[in-house]
This record gives sequence, C-alpha cells and structure tokens, in this order.
Amino acid sequence: MLEIQGLSAGYGGVQILRDVTLTVHAGEIATLVGSNGAGKSTLLNTVCGIIRPLSGHVLLDGKDITGRASEAIVALGITQVPEGRRLFPDMTVRENLILGAYRRRDADGVRRDLAWIYALFPILEQRQRQPAGSMSGGEQQMCAIGRGLMAKPRLLILDELSLGLAPIMLDTLIEALHRVHAEGTTIFLVEQDVATAFDLATTGYVLENGRVVLAGPTAELRSDPHVKKAYLGL
Repeated sequence: MLEIQGLSAGYGGVQILRDVTLTVHAGEIATLVGSNGAGKSTLLNTVCGIIRPLSGHVLLDGKDITGRASEAIVALGITQVPEGRRLFPDMTVRENLILGAYRRRDADGVRRDLAWIYALFPILEQRQRQPAGSMSGGEQQMCAIGRGLMAKPRLLILDELSLGLAPIMLDTLIEALHRVHAEGTTIFLVEQDVATAFDLATTGYVLENGRVVLAGPTAELRSDPHVKKAYLGL
C-alpha cells in the first residue's frame, strides 16, 4: 500500500532523513521504531505532505504522491494521529470527532461511523458534550484516534501511541486497534516504546540517526542483539 523509496528530508537546511526505504503492505500492522530524535516524526510529516522531501519518493498503491498537499493525501485515504493528540481542547469531544469527517459528504455514513467510534471507546460517548481538553491523557488519545478514524482511512498512521499513558490505558488502546485492524484498516505505528510496538505489529523497521538500520518481522527483530541491548534493556 505505502512505499517509501530513498527518502531524504529535513528542516531549515538541516537534513534529518537519509535515504529511507520501507514498505507497508495492505492489511498489515507495521511499525517504525527508534529513539527520540531519530527522525520518526519527520518521516511521517514528509509522507503526509507537511514537509517536502529533499529527494526520494512516496507511493500509495503504486502511484507517486510525493509532495502532494496534506488535504489531497487525506483524500487518498491516509490519516495521521499526531504525537501529542493535537485536539481542540475547548471544543467538545463530539465536535473533535466530527472534525475528522470534514471531507466526507455521506451524512448517514458519518453517523454510523460516529456510533462505531462510541462503541469502540464508550467513554467518549459518555463525555461527548464536555471539552476534549478536560479529559485524561488516555481519553484524549482515544478521541484523537477516533477523530482519525472518522476520516475513514485505508491507512491509519499513529505517532507515539504510548506517550504518557498508564499501562492499563495502553492495553485498552491496543485492544481497540486490533479491532480496527480486523475491520480492514492498515496500520502504521511509529513508536519510541519498542516493546509495545513489537507486541502490536508484525513487520518492523528500526530508524537511527535518520537511517533505517534494521528491518524484518518483529519476532526476529525482538531477538536481534542490537535491538535487545539498545531498546529492550536485555
């Protein structure tokens, strides 16, 4: 579904990504892991059209989408749940969720999907009329994921799912994402918590200093000596 070919990118003349190549196949859960500052968010911002690459290509279903505007990329079926949630804190939970569907014109479908989000995260229905910023961090993450799903993406990209969450809340989110995946959504998880990422995904890439240094099934990466020492504390 998603192919990144020899991608290099950066900010303000500073190169961060260097010749990054990876693939996310339709129907899978893939992950990109790495430490803070490795370039993970830069990669996502390049894929989603927020910054333009210095070189390389981004392909969706074999078609080059490199450098397209963010709204065009959303229309093609890619939605990113950004690091830090980025909700509108003074708007209600329901208003934040509905914003995810701003490009859609199928009112009946939007209502059905909102009901599905409430079934996926019942606490959001209970809190739908309260300001999103008044919820806990985990509840806000649910809302951010729900907003992303309201766009009806074929590829859902999650940036730092586990950031600041208690283990019990993270388990709840992982269970929900398995249900989302079972409904047919391809998931690309970008994560600093390598253990969590490998629990959720079947294919993994390790990014260090802007380069992919390891790739393969997460079951194999988990036993790699470098991964065990640098990321798993083993």
